[in-house]
Amino acid sequence: MHEPVTISCTVNGRHYTRAVEPRRLLSDFIRHDLGLTGTHVGCEHGVCGACTVLLEGDAVRSCLMLAVQADGLSLMTIEGVASPDGTLHPLQAAFREQHGLQCGFCTPGFIMSILQFLGENPAPTDAEIREALSGNLCRCTGYVQIIAAVRQAAAAKAGAPGVG
Repeated sequence: MHEPVTISCTVNGRHYTRAVEPRRLLSDFIRHDLGLTGTHVGCEHGVCGACTVLLEGDAVRSCLMLAVQADGLSLMTIEGVASPDGTLHPLQAAFREQHGLQCGFCTPGFIMSILQFLGENPAPTDAEIREALSGNLCRCTGYVQIIAAVRQAAAAKAGAPGVG
């Protein structure tokens, strides 16, 4: 067992300082230490994308990172996407309106990945959307509604906070 390491990071605009085991995964830190359970853990190998969060604006697999790697950095989880008053982000609203979720397990990872993608490519083609979604797995929807949701969010100029 290793001596705990104190880390500080900002998650969804709130600063946290915690002592963590050096081998603690970022996904476990987010879910268990911070209580932000919207970040899901699926495969624990970085394949499914369910654990995707934004680290300094870049989509990363939190199951492949150690919490100590986030020291001094800023993260956004799915809990930080909607407005503080609960108003859904345009991408979240598009997922709801286009029925882009069924069981919902993969949805947080999709949202986080797509936020970065739309920030880089605000007017994507369907082929570009499919390529951007290729790193996230969904076992329920067949992706048709997810693609429609991304298309709707892009058409709505989803330039709200958190995009880009």
